[in-house]
Amino acid sequence: MDLDALRHGNFSKLGEAVTDWEQMTKKLADLKKDAEGNLKAKADKAKWAGANAGVSREFIAKTAAEFADAHTQADSIAKILSDTRDELISYRTQLNDAIRRAAEQHLTVVDTGNGGFTVAGNTRPDWATDPSGKTGVTDQKVVDVFCKEIQGILTKATQSDNTAAQALKLIVDQAKYGFSDASYADRDEAAKAVAAAEKLAEMAKKPDAMSLDDIAAFNRTMSEYHDDPLFAEQFAKRLGAKGTLQFWTEMTQTHAGAKGSELDTMKDLQKNVSLTLATASFSDSDGMRDWKKDLIAERNTNFRSSGSSNPIGALGSQVISSLMHQGQFDTEFLDDYREKLFKADKAAGNSGTHDLWVKGYDSLDLDFGDDNGRDPLKGLFDGLSHNPEAAEHAFKSEEDLTHMLGTTRYTDRGESLGRALESAVTGVAVGDMSSIAPPHSATQVAIMANIMHAVAEPGGYADIPHKGLGESFGNMAAAYMPEISQGLAGSKSGSIFLTGSEAPDAFVGDGVGDVVRFLSLTSADPAGRAGIIYGESIYTGGLLDAHLSDPSFFDGTRGQVLGHIGKNAGIIEGIVAHSVADGEVKGFVDGEKDFNDELKQKGDFAKIWVQIAFSGLEVPEHLGGKIMGSAVGGLGGAVAAAAVDRLMDGQQMDGAKDTGLYMSARDLYAMRDSVSLQTQLSTEDAIARHHVDLPKDGTDGIMRDAVNEGWDASSELLSNVKERP
Repeated sequence: MDLDALRHGNFSKLGEAVTDWEQMTKKLADLKKDAEGNLKAKADKAKWAGANAGVSREFIAKTAAEFADAHTQADSIAKILSDTRDELISYRTQLNDAIRRAAEQHLTVVDTGNGGFTVAGNTRPDWATDPSGKTGVTDQKVVDVFCKEIQGILTKATQSDNTAAQALKLIVDQAKYGFSDASYADRDEAAKAVAAAEKLAEMAKKPDAMSLDDIAAFNRTMSEYHDDPLFAEQFAKRLGAKGTLQFWTEMTQTHAGAKGSELDTMKDLQKNVSLTLATASFSDSDGMRDWKKDLIAERNTNFRSSGSSNPIGALGSQVISSLMHQGQFDTEFLDDYREKLFKADKAAGNSGTHDLWVKGYDSLDLDFGDDNGRDPLKGLFDGLSHNPEAAEHAFKSEEDLTHMLGTTRYTDRGESLGRALESAVTGVAVGDMSSIAPPHSATQVAIMANIMHAVAEPGGYADIPHKGLGESFGNMAAAYMPEISQGLAGSKSGSIFLTGSEAPDAFVGDGVGDVVRFLSLTSADPAGRAGIIYGESIYTGGLLDAHLSDPSFFDGTRGQVLGHIGKNAGIIEGIVAHSVADGEVKGFVDGEKDFNDELKQKGDFAKIWVQIAFSGLEVPEHLGGKIMGSAVGGLGGAVAAAAVDRLMDGQQMDGAKDTGLYMSARDLYAMRDSVSLQTQLSTEDAIARHHVDLPKDGTDGIMRDAVNEGWDASSELLSNVKERP
């Protein structure tokens, strides 16, 4: 910055810009509030159908999000501009003060252009001596002091100006269309993020020079900034696509076989780099678009460590996927990468995927953990599990879905595939405990129907629940209890089995056989079976709460609706129990202890289902709206949570010595009694909660008879769809 530019700087225009942006921020805050509380809230409650369900609702949701991003971006710009203006005014004051003090020392400060200046003694004849008799000869030390002070002021002013311009440009460039969600309190905060990224990128360019202490320091900085958009973008761009992959190749080779504290450090590094790249992937600047394109283009490149004598390194796709286990990556990026990987995987066939990705890479280990990173689909699936939209895109094709399910017979990718499928059909990222589960879209229900059909079809994939997919299948069945319940009950049962699903009756009719076989086969896995039981218990509790709080849902007597709910509980859990009793799962279940352990472990996870508005259950308006998510902790929450607690504690059953709920799952009648008692207790909870005047003994009798009726019906349903002993 030129001296005169700062010295005589008029920052009134910048002040006007700050005022304009602050006013814009306030207006956008109102629009954001209206978009979220009015536009999106009404869209969430609306009953969408046809094209509107797949287009309009998504458009409204994205529009509301854009208003939020617009407010965030405007707020960041206003704060950076305001902070920069205040800093420049402060530097102008400091500069003028220094020039004034220099003049008192008979020194003149002159701008020489291009950021240069001089400090020299006055040379006029009448200033040759001062009143004290001292000569006007200037002390060079004094000149040097002023030169240093003024240069320091100009340097800081230049840095303030340049970093503000850089940060503002980076923020604006983050989104090609729309707005960025990058949020900064002031210029200094944004500048520090960019500087930190530049420093780490330079370190990563020389991985062989990084000691464990350097990596620990690297980790500390990344853990602080991995969610920062400017930091993430600058790190990725500075390192480059190929440089990013080479960096990780070098790290995994140098620290191969790490143990103890070194292993912990490297696990943290892998996590932090993954989270940083995930954040960077959302930038739509020219540089980041090139980075993402170049990264995918390197998928077939052979990456070798500089010190390796082995000519076979790692495929670019293996390196990329090893850095996708953590964080949510951009949907468009995941779509592009997934399309390339799926195409290659399908070309190899179900049984050829192992040879394609794993065979010949015996010495390769790109993951600091239980896996080795040789199968790039596993990392991709983990990436999809954290992005429900991309996961839905991935499995919309029945051909792709069926192929991936089939490959689990020949690979160990079942668990990661299961997590991705969970994300696709529920709309909630795996591990996300804060989001409200949205009502199932027609596309999600169709994917779930295809999964159930592939598993249930004779000659299909009946054996894959125990290939690492059982737990996820149980969670998915739990999430689809409303649609499953309507399927089992038959047409026009929506007034009893409430849901916000776009396709609530998708399993009615021909789909019932798939539902029954899917539930039966998922019972092969102890965690899968536990998921079904929790799902049924939570949904039953929510239904009882809904119907007893508002009789208008069902145009009939309370006895009728309670009977239907109880029968449904008996059918679903009867299918599970009879499948176990038939011995179908003997090869997969070591014993009763496996199931009991899973039942307890899944309890905390099941509470999350309640917390995040499990299943999109419809509720009365006076309790918060049409979707259960509007009343977390309200309708369905208390009764369902109590049901979860009973399952976790293994509450003792009345009149049954030393027998707790579901603790004797191999005893058919003990499990029936468990279902009956759990349903009766949830009914009692709902009655007490809403002060409904129903006789206890009579209500218990209704629920017991209904459960028993459903239990008997479940055996017939199983016999209709499969051969039984």
